[in-house]
Amino acid sequence: MKLSTLFTGLGQKAVRTGALALMAATAISATAQAQTKVRVTLDWVPQSTHGPTFIAQYQGYFKAEGLDVTIAPGKGSADAVRKLVAGTHDIGWPDINALIEFNSKNPDKAIKTIMMLYEQPPFSICALSKSGLKSPKDLVGKTLGAPVFDASYKLFPAFAAAIGIDPNSVKKKNMNPRLREPMLIRGDVDAISGHLFSTLLAVKAAGLKESDVDCFLYGNHGMESYANGIAVSPSFAKKHPEAVKGFIRATYKAARDMVLRPEMAIAAVKKFQPLVQNAIEADRLRIALDCCILTPNVKKNGYGSVDMGRLQRSINQAAAAYKLKNIPKAADMFDASFLPAKADRFIHK
Repeated sequence: MKLSTLFTGLGQKAVRTGALALMAATAISATAQAQTKVRVTLDWVPQSTHGPTFIAQYQGYFKAEGLDVTIAPGKGSADAVRKLVAGTHDIGWPDINALIEFNSKNPDKAIKTIMMLYEQPPFSICALSKSGLKSPKDLVGKTLGAPVFDASYKLFPAFAAAIGIDPNSVKKKNMNPRLREPMLIRGDVDAISGHLFSTLLAVKAAGLKESDVDCFLYGNHGMESYANGIAVSPSFAKKHPEAVKGFIRATYKAARDMVLRPEMAIAAVKKFQPLVQNAIEADRLRIALDCCILTPNVKKNGYGSVDMGRLQRSINQAAAAYKLKNIPKAADMFDASFLPAKADRFIHK
């Protein structure tokens, strides 16, 4: 073979190789450009109960939906709402009751929940078993302690109405959240309000057993409340509706993983926050799944949606507790249009 022929062949091969490489690079670049950036804010510090978001992130479920997701810890539901309103974040984990209060006061900036994460709320009143408080009505004349921003505490007037007592018949004591369980154990207060799984874990960390505490879940005593869900910035939902649907699909897939393999949730959260303790987070998720996530309603009707009649009743209860003048409609609080078909909403075996 002549050298000229050899070099010509090599040149053509190089051109073809270069063209293929360019095409591949272009495809990769196009894929990267096609990824929609989504800024997510949690409601609190990362915990195993945030498993659906962290599993979806680290298992690549968000990426498979064309999403480039970043996750930020939260400082409470009110903080998550502020971030969505300000536009610094696109999707968040706020308690829908915080949204009810916000939407009532700011109807022109209303934010909707698009997927319910806690079908039953973790709101509870807890007392030491030895205290003799065997029913919520036994709170009359007793002292209830909690931080003023605690969701259970803020909704206590509605809870009192539901169980048929005067909320003013119960003494209130405001406190730093870190002092809530220690003050209960010392006997400084007769009962405390808070999220069930947080209270039980704190009490156990102090050396007590779950059986040493009697807790009354709001949902078991006449309260219609829902709790935390996925909420979206209206501007983001309008601009990227398919991205929002993709986010929800990925969240459902991750929620199934969390239910069937709880260790995945713990591992995913630990990847984001290495300081979390596996045993504590396993305990937290066990309690949360039992009380609030994998409920009889979820097993029967699927995960993520709401009963609009119940939601309206819960709005009315919250409005009474918060003394709201403008009472939002259920349709102003929840948008089911981003959810998959009902057959795809089941997350258990």
